[in-house]
Amino acid sequence: MYTLESNEETTLGKIARGSSARRAAALMNYGNVISILLPFPLLIFWFGASMLVYAMNRHHPDPKVGHYTQRAAYRFYGITGFFVASATFIPGGGWVWYLIAWILAVLILMPWSIMDLRRIYKDEWLDIPLDDEGHPLLNTAVPLSL
Repeated sequence: MYTLESNEETTLGKIARGSSARRAAALMNYGNVISILLPFPLLIFWFGASMLVYAMNRHHPDPKVGHYTQRAAYRFYGITGFFVASATFIPGGGWVWYLIAWILAVLILMPWSIMDLRRIYKDEWLDIPLDDEGHPLLNTAVPLSL
């Protein structure tokens, strides 16, 4: 069962709050931005932690959370995978090449992550009623009350 950050027991039953879904959707992008700006040692730690974030948020009761998380994960793993594979061909002591690779990663990942964060905060997030097992009830979303 998926454990939500903030679900509430109401007269309607359990509710997955839209504000919680918005934070969950933005988490992967925030991690990408911070880890790419401070690559040592955060990039390595975020690579491992991002797998946990992905696993928790990909099957969130709100499908938009999974969508935004998956997009951010594809970008992050694609960029880091490409540069790890290409780094095998950098000669020993070639710090200039590593610096160029990091700058390219920043230039590719940052704009996409910022655009995605803007989309997340402009999107409409609804409160979702849940059944006893934490699964969303079909066609019963209610507007987010801020």
